[in-house]
Amino acid sequence: MTRPLRKRFGQHLLSNPNTINSIVKVIHPKKNDMLVEIGPGRGAITIPILKNVGTLHAIEIDRDIAKEVTGQCEGIGKLIIHQGDVLNFDFNKLASKSKPIRLFGNLPYNISTPLLFHLLKFSEQIVDMHFMLQKEVVDRITASAGNSNYSRLSIMIQSSYKVESLFDIGSNEFTPPPKVNSSFMRLIPSDEYRVQIKDHNTFDRLVETAFQQRRKTIKNSLSNVATEEQLINANIKTSQRPQEISIPQYIKLSNQLAL
Repeated sequence: MTRPLRKRFGQHLLSNPNTINSIVKVIHPKKNDMLVEIGPGRGAITIPILKNVGTLHAIEIDRDIAKEVTGQCEGIGKLIIHQGDVLNFDFNKLASKSKPIRLFGNLPYNISTPLLFHLLKFSEQIVDMHFMLQKEVVDRITASAGNSNYSRLSIMIQSSYKVESLFDIGSNEFTPPPKVNSSFMRLIPSDEYRVQIKDHNTFDRLVETAFQQRRKTIKNSLSNVATEEQLINANIKTSQRPQEISIPQYIKLSNQLAL
């Protein structure tokens, strides 16, 4: 018997076969990949991926759903379920230097942002990530300086990953339909910015502080953190707003503060 979805887990399951095929094609699973799915649901993406790789790890908080999808995958391949909260999951348990992990999933809307911050801790063990997210979140992740969607999330994710929005997915393609549209995106760990940051804790605190008062000028929002001279040395105009400042500028300012 199929059990009803639990609203508290933010479950909206993809049901459009054409979109499912597009997702599998983009992920391009290969036999020896260490693939990990976050939230397999009832196996819409799990099953076609498992057919390609033979063995698949999945993290699922709902015991009933975990049991159900395990049954559906019998005879298809080896599905290894890690039952629990992904926000507390240690991905180092699955990754190794010889076999880093590839992550994918339809992320619950209510935990997507904290989960992305959690995954930053494991970027060195990750090859790539393919996630379905609320379109609004993807727009924020991929936004560049000066865009109204540019935020702390944009900077923190882009400072560690190359990000790309691949295609949008309408709410009518899910059961039950959510109240928002979704997008499917790719994130690939990148050292382009990471190696430039002298102290990541200083960088994190700087960006968080700046966006706590994003309507103010950067001079005012960082008045207790950075001097006007430090802002100018980082090529930042004191009249700029936090959302107008690029990642390299934040890095340059952060490196001054880390001295």
